[in-house]
Amino acid sequence: MASHRRRSNGWVQDGGLTSEQEVSLVPGTRITDQQVCLYMNNRKKKLQALAAAKTGISERSARRIEHDVKLPSQTPRRYWRSRVNPFEQVWDSDVVPLLCSAPKLMAITVLRKLQDDHPDQFPDGMLRTLQRHIRHWRALEGPSKEVFFPQEHAPGHRGLSDFTAMGELRITIANAPFAHILYHFVLAFSRWEHVEVVEGGESFEALSKGLQNALWQAGGTPQEHRSDSLSAAFKNLAEEDDFTARYTALLDHYDMLGTRNNRGLSHENGSVESSHRYLKEAIEQALLLRGHRDFEDRPAYEAFVREAVMRRNRRNAAAFRIEREHLRDLPPRRTTDFVEEEARVTRCGTFTVRAILYSAPSRLIGHRLKVRLYSDRLDCYLSGALVLTLARGIRSPIGGRGRVIDYRHFIDALKRKPQAFKGLVFRDALFPREAYRRTWEQLDLKLPQRQACQTIVALLEMAARDGVEAVLAQRLDALLAAGLLPDVKQLREQFASRKAELPDVTVDIPAASRYDALLPSAHEDEPEAVSA
Repeated sequence: MASHRRRSNGWVQDGGLTSEQEVSLVPGTRITDQQVCLYMNNRKKKLQALAAAKTGISERSARRIEHDVKLPSQTPRRYWRSRVNPFEQVWDSDVVPLLCSAPKLMAITVLRKLQDDHPDQFPDGMLRTLQRHIRHWRALEGPSKEVFFPQEHAPGHRGLSDFTAMGELRITIANAPFAHILYHFVLAFSRWEHVEVVEGGESFEALSKGLQNALWQAGGTPQEHRSDSLSAAFKNLAEEDDFTARYTALLDHYDMLGTRNNRGLSHENGSVESSHRYLKEAIEQALLLRGHRDFEDRPAYEAFVREAVMRRNRRNAAAFRIEREHLRDLPPRRTTDFVEEEARVTRCGTFTVRAILYSAPSRLIGHRLKVRLYSDRLDCYLSGALVLTLARGIRSPIGGRGRVIDYRHFIDALKRKPQAFKGLVFRDALFPREAYRRTWEQLDLKLPQRQACQTIVALLEMAARDGVEAVLAQRLDALLAAGLLPDVKQLREQFASRKAELPDVTVDIPAASRYDALLPSAHEDEPEAVSA
């Protein structure tokens, strides 16, 4: 038999439902007229317990049905209180002023305030009652709530862009945490999606690249492009649409109208905001099915994300075919998705672009480079010729500066001045892998400065010159795990490239007279005699 407990407004089953109308065994449902009729029909042939079980109600409800044959629809509901309101004395004087001054106050906060002002009068067990009273007061006298208006989207009318963080998925590349975000584009009508992996922030370059890739993959452009208040697209200095010059040029190139939602109201960009959650859930499920979250390199992770997006797009293929017919034609070519800046290579072999320090080959020292910043890389030009390509750096959370240093640019100089390695400002950025940094820490701790610097420079030279950076790092990890320091001579014999032994080839030169056989004979060259 189902247990019951007394409450102010009637009887309640274990599921917590009131019995102003009887409740069934299924939590959250009430006994209907049809169930009463079904029970009465079953009761004619079966015992009470069996008839109740077959109908899906408790035995107590069955006894009540037999005691009172009224149908639930004929039973009047009670709307009056059965006991005195415990907050009646303090409601108008204490609670209402608090709610009027701070409408977002939680019931637990109000209860704690009442407990402080009126000790021993309001125990914790009154919280649920206070919550009901506050909810009722807000419905009658509280502030107005925001209304959400469902929208009907026409095919080909609107495309939406946004960025979403991916830190909660804990993705790693080669066992190192991969800090990144996703650029997410959605066509509002068909829910067709496109995603780009972005390592930096929400830059214009990332927006331009992702948007253009999405449009060209979709095969057309919508009439309107909508986003939130991205600093890459809006100046955010006025209430009107204050587009940046670069974003305006991008919209004009693809003949799209630019709009945005109100600041701080991300739900107004709901077609893409809601897709963020479902996309992350799809990627999370694919990661769980995969069994681990580590990827060999960034292209492998990008392919994984692309496959997850393609699976989602296949479910919307029919709607996309309809929307594809309403998209506008693409322009003849893409527009630029980079920003140009100039930077001078200092005598330290470095240059700075947007607070990120980059390294360059020493032959470029003193030259001014034309730098094109893409979302993921830098292309450096000198007199119109591409001389250097580097991965785009990310600002450090501490200090705001970042460093992209290629140790290969400094090997020759460090060989001549190995002790400069000890106090080098960007020394930690030189190490290509974590194993080299740990090796330097042990060398610096156990060897004299001169010998430690010479050893680490020799190891870096070996990694750069012989192409053994990865395998050498594994070997260094093994040595450190065994408590040993690296022996450069032995490692060089083991990993240095060896010259291939050339076979001895003997060439016999024939005499020149032997070539006469290849020439036509003398009588073959003379014309034949003609008879008179």
